[in-house]
Amino acid sequence: MTDNSLRTDLFSPTKLGEIELSNRITMAPLTRSRTGEEGIPNELNVTYYVQRVSAGLIISEATNISSQGRGYAMTPGIWTEDQVAGWKKVTDAIHVAGGKIVVQLWHVGRFSHVDLQPNREAPVAPSVIKTTGNVYTHRGIEKSSMPRALRTDEIPDIIEQYRHAAECAKRAGFDGVEIHSANNYLLEQFLRDSTNHRTDQYGGSIENRARLVLEVVKAVTSVWGGGRVGIRLSPVTIEVGNTPLDSNVMATYGYLIQQLNKFKLAYLHFVEGTTGRNRDVPEDIDLDALRSLFDGAYIGNNNYDFEMAISRRAEGKVDAVAFGRPFISNPDLVERLRYGIELVDVNNDAYFGNGAKGYTDWLKANY
Repeated sequence: MTDNSLRTDLFSPTKLGEIELSNRITMAPLTRSRTGEEGIPNELNVTYYVQRVSAGLIISEATNISSQGRGYAMTPGIWTEDQVAGWKKVTDAIHVAGGKIVVQLWHVGRFSHVDLQPNREAPVAPSVIKTTGNVYTHRGIEKSSMPRALRTDEIPDIIEQYRHAAECAKRAGFDGVEIHSANNYLLEQFLRDSTNHRTDQYGGSIENRARLVLEVVKAVTSVWGGGRVGIRLSPVTIEVGNTPLDSNVMATYGYLIQQLNKFKLAYLHFVEGTTGRNRDVPEDIDLDALRSLFDGAYIGNNNYDFEMAISRRAEGKVDAVAFGRPFISNPDLVERLRYGIELVDVNNDAYFGNGAKGYTDWLKANY
């Protein structure tokens, strides 16, 4: 391809499984804490997502699959009828505007606080290992609580939470779902031997530690089929609670990815490096080698700029690129990239809370 065609390739239509995209630029999931305590999307959320509809695919902010799965205040859910109705307003508006949106299904596991849990119960995890991180509660920033280990007989209920959320997502009008198996939350806590010290069929060997992820994928694809289900992985991310890496990243994630191929998923959404920080990778880990094991479409994520996106696409290393923070302050990011318009820098104070300010007013405000 010529230099010009390389630059325009990102704006060409593509397909991720059964999901047709108008371009190869996706909006990464971004927690913004702009819903009420019941986790019901509101009109402000509708405006926010529609403003960013030019993305080929919008991946929603991480969305709780149950009251147990919640780890941050004012984040949306997808397990009650009221939440379904709230999200339906978002998806309807997106579709009227010509866009596509999938919901990211989220269970935080140990990364929570008793104030956010039903009946102030302890958060659940594969093992009784406390994270060092903080969470956002109704009172502000708090240290995460000590988790309890899930009993083996409780794990089917976790899988059912994902299946139920997937059904709710279909009724809410989404174009598909993304399983959040990254960023050191519940599914990745089971996957890594640094956070999984179990001795039952969900702990010990790589096959056992990957079991829950694969059972969740099976449950979700039973609702949607593989072609409308993506999954997010982050093999070297440690930022949530300073979670140590698995002792053998290549073997563990390599096994998981090869098993995922059986489901013929729409895409693999891969965090290349440490989420939101850098693209540094330990010398013994080859993320491109892991990526190449996946048979389907691949979304690259983490600190991409336009030139990197062009380069990685030209090398055949990505099918689409996820941009995160640039979409916060540039709702019209796709057009800005297409026409070389300077990007607006995000104001960190605008990330969480604050209502419309720093959320839906970027097109008319000067930050």
